[in-house]
Amino acid sequence: MSSAALATYLDRLTSTDLDATRNLTALDAAIVAAEPSLAVAVKYRMLMYAVPGDWRHWVCAISANRGGTSLRFLYGVLLDDPLGVLRSGSSTLKTWDFAHDDEIPADDVGRYVRDALDRLAYFKANAKQVAADAKSALAEARAAPGRER
Repeated sequence: MSSAALATYLDRLTSTDLDATRNLTALDAAIVAAEPSLAVAVKYRMLMYAVPGDWRHWVCAISANRGGTSLRFLYGVLLDDPLGVLRSGSSTLKTWDFAHDDEIPADDVGRYVRDALDRLAYFKANAKQVAADAKSALAEARAAPGRER
């Protein structure tokens, strides 16, 4: 295990989440390999990664769920998504979901983490506009003809 925070998070898993241990460990290793200087802590029942001293603008987080594991990006709407793996969450959040039996593509995870870090300064300087633009895009998508409701 790469950190005390990971050990703490894994110790808190419920019996239904224990199947996620392998993928959580692999995701943590990929994130830390991509950017070793990130601070890591358990916050809001997720293992969060942030630039030291800036938890308000966390870069990514991992968590267990019944179906597998999730890798979240606070400002995922800004990320390139060449693999088409990110699903929408809140206005700016995007999530990459993994089933328990999925292999974690460490190189791809690393690219997404580095992309998020590259966009951090822009997000911090423009967070309100990024959120407004994301909400507007979501509303337009929901109103598009042919969309099932």
